[in-house]
Order: sequence, then structure tokens, then C-alpha cells
Amino acid sequence: MSMRLADQTWPTLISEVRLGRDTYRVIRPARAAPRGMLYERTWSVELSVDRATALTVAMAWGLAARSPNSLVYLPLRKTRPGDPPGGERPLDLVLLHHRLGFPASRWKQVRARLGAGRPHRVALPPTAWREPRGDGRRRHRGFRDRLRRDVAADTLFLTGSRLAFELEMEELRGLVEECPAHRAEDPATHCCAEIELGRARRSSPAELHVEWIARRPVGGR
Repeated sequence: MSMRLADQTWPTLISEVRLGRDTYRVIRPARAAPRGMLYERTWSVELSVDRATALTVAMAWGLAARSPNSLVYLPLRKTRPGDPPGGERPLDLVLLHHRLGFPASRWKQVRARLGAGRPHRVALPPTAWREPRGDGRRRHRGFRDRLRRDVAADTLFLTGSRLAFELEMEELRGLVEECPAHRAEDPATHCCAEIELGRARRSSPAELHVEWIARRPVGGR
């Protein structure tokens, strides 16, 4: 069955967390945490997803691009049925606009104060899923509008501008909308999204690799 991101709504919980003089708005899934596994390797960050998790990640991605004052939080660490291959530690995921200027070092305190949250349904306009104009700019040597990664408190932070998120959206859109049909034709079809990350240092991962695992994520083999 095909699924169009433009037709979807996402049930979420919104929490307002105050630390000192600062207040942070955190948006997370309202339903049971999606099944997925996120972990870091030397040259890539790996995220295995099923159908529901792929949709959740795509909706969170589109929201992060258009919500510069919010942290979009996907709690993935406790959803795994097994451990990552090679003994890597599982991670949660936070997506945020660089304008927020959120220090990752504060995340552990913010996460501990989330509370029950206020229910809210996210519906993004069809334009959220269109490839932005000027995509060719990122092939220029001096282009710097890329996603930045950081890890703190067992959480991967991906930070960037609206353009940085939108430039990678087509990869996730294809995974959500096209993979089910490919897998229906051939269950062995490899479906993935390859998200380019700007490197903080030479040894840091350069890619987020999101792989569709039909029934169980990597590590449950």
C-alpha cells in the first residue's frame, strides 16, 4: 500500500521545560516509541527502521525544518529488541534548527523534566516534501549549509538550517513513499536513505544511513 507524506498527520506531545532563564519547547511522539535502532560507527551513523519508524522520522524531519524554536525528540534507545552489532551504544535522536542555539550539554536536564506533555497533532503542508530550489549549490566546494552532528547524554543531535534539513528530505520521502512497493515486489530489496552530514572533524561520521528493515532491526537477527 502506498503512503504519501503530504497526507499524514503526526500525533505528538509538547513539553515546555524551564532551566534557569531559558525555556525549551520539546516535541516528541505521542504514541508508543517507534521500533528502531540508532547507533554510531566510524564513518556513518546507522538507523534501522520499520514502516512506522520511517514515517515517524520523516515527519520529525519535516517538522524540525519548519519549527526553529523547538527540539524534536525521538526516544529510540529503549525500543530495540536486541543490541547493536559490534557492541555500539544505542542512541536517541534530537533534530533542531541552528537558530535555537541549544547546548547539547543541557539535554540530560531537559529530558528529565519533560513530564506528561500536551497532546498536539502535526500536519505539514505539501510544500514541506518538495525538493528545495537550488539543490545544485551543495555540490559547490564552498557550500557550508550542512547538518552538524553532536552526541551527548546518549543522544545524537542533528542541527542545521531549514535548507540543510530540506536538502536531505527527498531521501526520506523516497524511503517512506516508495520502499513499501519495492519490498512488495521483492522482499529482499535494499531500501535506504543516505543523509549527508557535515564533519565536525576528519574522523567524525559523514553520513546518516537509514535502512528499512521489514520486521526486525539490525541486531535482532
